[in-house]
Amino acid sequence: MDSEDDAEGRGYASPPCFMHELTPDGRPADLVAWTDVARWRKAERKRLIDERMAVPAEERGIRTETIAAALTSAIENPEKHLIGIYWPFRAEPDLRGWMNEMIAAGAKIALPVVIEAGKPLDYRQWAPGEPLERGVWNILVPSNGPAVFPTVVIAPLVGFDGENYRLGYGGGFFDRTLAAMPRKPLVIGIGYAQARLATIYPQPHDIPMDRIITG
Repeated sequence: MDSEDDAEGRGYASPPCFMHELTPDGRPADLVAWTDVARWRKAERKRLIDERMAVPAEERGIRTETIAAALTSAIENPEKHLIGIYWPFRAEPDLRGWMNEMIAAGAKIALPVVIEAGKPLDYRQWAPGEPLERGVWNILVPSNGPAVFPTVVIAPLVGFDGENYRLGYGGGFFDRTLAAMPRKPLVIGIGYAQARLATIYPQPHDIPMDRIITG
């Protein structure tokens, strides 16, 4: 649920040829190289979102069922957890059915709210039937309630790599949120297998997921 500004932007049709300017571990040697990495990420973001939205809804539903089953296995003793999840948009895996299953199993649910650009997200506890309102990018968010700190965070992916780094929408909200939490939650990235990249060229501010589940 990061900012989608970059996702809407126009980028390269294919990755530009500037990777020779990176150090061996994939980090930029200088500001010019970082600018190129940012351009590459923007282009990949657009490509991956376009590919995701082109997958038929029925097929996305099948993949989401596989993801949901894996999530259930990954989260032990749900009654002990406050699970930070997301309200889906732009063809993300729709886990609202799974969310209801977790509530039935005793878990509590929280949804992220954008408070201000450049700041961490607030998570607010929510249950079906409680009021929602349209937030930033027209995504439904809890209308009120204090900020809470999930013990499990489920983060939607635009892309990901073999080191469990996440490519999001470009706003940096999830990284800032995880960095600001008083206790480290279990962080699970959720996406489709076709979103895997060789690397996202992680930067010092990027925080890897504990695990990634794809359908």
